[in-house]
Amino acid sequence: MSRSGRSVQYATSPLLASKTPVWRSKFIVASIAFGFLVLAGRAVYVQVIGNDFFQHQGEVRFERTLELPASRGHIIDRNGLILASDIPAPSIWAIPEDVDIVDPDNRARLRKMAQLLGVKPADLEKKLAEDKSFVWLKRQVDDPVAKQIMALDIRGIYERREYRRQYPEGEAAAHIAGFTNIEDVGQEGIELAFNQELSGKAGSRKVIKNRLGAVVEDVGDTVPPLDGQDIQLSLDDRVQAVAYEKLRDAVVANKARAGSAVVVDANTGELLAMANYPSFDPNNRQNLTGEQLRNRAMTDVFEPGSTMKPITVATALQLGRITPQTVIDTNPGHIVVSGAVIHDDENFGVLTTETVIQKSSNVGATKISQRMTPKEMWDSYTSLGFGQKPQTQFPGAVTGRLRPWKSWRPIEQATMSYGYGLSASLFQIAHAYTAFANNGVVIPITMLKSTEPPVGVPVFSPVVAAQVRKMMHMAASPGGTAPLAQTEGYSVGGKTGTAHKQEGKGYAGNKYRAWYTGMSPIDKPRIIVAVMIDEPSAGKYFGGLVAAPVFSQIVQQTLRILNVLPDLPVASQTSQSTLAAMAH
Repeated sequence: MSRSGRSVQYATSPLLASKTPVWRSKFIVASIAFGFLVLAGRAVYVQVIGNDFFQHQGEVRFERTLELPASRGHIIDRNGLILASDIPAPSIWAIPEDVDIVDPDNRARLRKMAQLLGVKPADLEKKLAEDKSFVWLKRQVDDPVAKQIMALDIRGIYERREYRRQYPEGEAAAHIAGFTNIEDVGQEGIELAFNQELSGKAGSRKVIKNRLGAVVEDVGDTVPPLDGQDIQLSLDDRVQAVAYEKLRDAVVANKARAGSAVVVDANTGELLAMANYPSFDPNNRQNLTGEQLRNRAMTDVFEPGSTMKPITVATALQLGRITPQTVIDTNPGHIVVSGAVIHDDENFGVLTTETVIQKSSNVGATKISQRMTPKEMWDSYTSLGFGQKPQTQFPGAVTGRLRPWKSWRPIEQATMSYGYGLSASLFQIAHAYTAFANNGVVIPITMLKSTEPPVGVPVFSPVVAAQVRKMMHMAASPGGTAPLAQTEGYSVGGKTGTAHKQEGKGYAGNKYRAWYTGMSPIDKPRIIVAVMIDEPSAGKYFGGLVAAPVFSQIVQQTLRILNVLPDLPVASQTSQSTLAAMAH
């Protein structure tokens, strides 16, 4: 078609030939302009006037603050050995509405994930049905397992970086270290006592996430986590292992209900070991019982029995009422006080103060107590920490019981002289004996490694402390109540205790607690060791037969660990078999 032909055709078109009204053009232009004005106004409102509201709405929908967990501090022993530490343990979570459980390929991957998580596929699907937006599938899985799960690349499945507490020493140090819960918060022991210091401070990271939950952009500055600080204990892991092993063996051999042992550095007051049996594995806390969890050395109180006799004698010596050679007539082997009869195991006849301790005479201790007033005894006992809450960082330490002296009757003053009528924990007994090891000065026991000399309280004179140490050495020698406490190469001294257990308002006739508390070397003590065996039932129950051998074994190995030179020639010591025969 020619160019002229096309022109004629356009010119003759009725539609194109008609005239458009001017108002229509103006209306269209005005509408467009109005539309731009509305958009501009809306933009001003969104960007300026209502900016805070829309910014918040955007943040609610897409901005997330991710917590960056802090690593919990280590618990270490005095030599730097780790007792508790964090290890990576990712947690697996899901956005259920994004998980496709219909697709056959995805179902196969979900079955594989269930296998890795150690759950049944049906249980996994049930968990995914609990919530649409968020559900934990499993907290704190092993790191290799988490990597295998994420490698499955299942949409809607995510991991969160977390930490799990690990306790390399297991049962041996369980009651010291304690444990944390799944949120890494301390629940028992040092974990609880120093939770704030160990915890650190979590960091944060602000991000923009898309609707699938994937991070697409960081917003603002990232606040890095502040890891918790390490806590260094006075505990020596080698001594702790020895104390736990020997205690466990004794409890099992004597068919006892339980046992505890405490080892203290006599010079510094540092706690070197504190063991309890039964114990538990803090790495696997399923089916735990209160019997396993109790730190008996700290939380259980008992009548300490004859371990109180050296304290009674020391108080009388300090007051000048007796001397080591004062004659005490214990004939005929019993004494009546306020109508009650106090017995010895046998009639020891005429004793000196020294042999009252050596033979562990209840009658002798009673007669010595009668030379003092109740207030004088009470003052001495309280100065050593009895009836007082222990000044220790450890949670759960109990006060024990020591009634005010004004309410003491004569029979109560008598029984307290040999350890009945008051109560204390094994920890408190060990603490009281620091006075004998430190020339009469009782020093606090600390659970943290210390570089400063302890600040103590004088209770007895150095002369009295030395005199009582000599008496305790006699008690641990042939002719005393605990020759089995002797140990090869080192001189020892201490005191047995065998106390009937209370039941209701009276005492059980066949249930006992056996104690032994002492120190070594005797002239210049380096360690104090206290041992308690609860309800031995294999035929022996005296402290000298049940608890003293544990003391001996702990002392010998501990002093060697501490590189303390022997103060006795090995050849001059009586063999253990001979000692055993004498004990019987």
